[in-house]
Amino acid sequence: MADITEFIVIVLAVFAFLLLLGGVGIYLLVRLGKKAAVKAKQASNRIATHVNAMGTGVAAEVERFRLDLRREVSLTRQAVEQAQRDGWGLGDLPRLLADLQAQADVHDGQLGMYAQQHRMSQFVDHVTLDRLREHQAKLTAMCARIRADLMSDQVRHSATGIADLTSRTDLEIEARRHAPDPLDEIDDLYRRSLEDRNDRP
Repeated sequence: MADITEFIVIVLAVFAFLLLLGGVGIYLLVRLGKKAAVKAKQASNRIATHVNAMGTGVAAEVERFRLDLRREVSLTRQAVEQAQRDGWGLGDLPRLLADLQAQADVHDGQLGMYAQQHRMSQFVDHVTLDRLREHQAKLTAMCARIRADLMSDQVRHSATGIADLTSRTDLEIEARRHAPDPLDEIDDLYRRSLEDRNDRP
């Protein structure tokens, strides 16, 4: 009887362990599924934006604004990240970029809502559209200014490095040149003086 109870306890322990593993596996699969669903929704929104931007009219123009803004913010973020990797002193620029990105996300949502409303209704709110265009211009200009400033710093730093390399190269080339032999110079001067005497009538 003791052998049977031990066997049943072992089987139950193994079964409980397998249930625990199965539960953890299901939990991880559900989390992975949720993340995949979020990514799929984001991808479908981006694809829908690209497709809608191919059309004509105000709604397509607004969708193109969204794409342009995403591209500008992405390029600016890449430039700042590259500068951080290179060890540039950026000051408060990363925080400013985070604020700019948050504002761009808000603006993107407003553009999306405006485009959706315009596709459903043919009545266009020109005042809001003008304000959205103005905000778009300001946000993209800020991104361009940040990138231009970073590029200017990088070019200035590169110019310093190039000037240093040029001077080092000149020194190295000068050091590698063979110094003229003084006896050859004296011989050359003597030969010239003899030729000058012979040329005189």
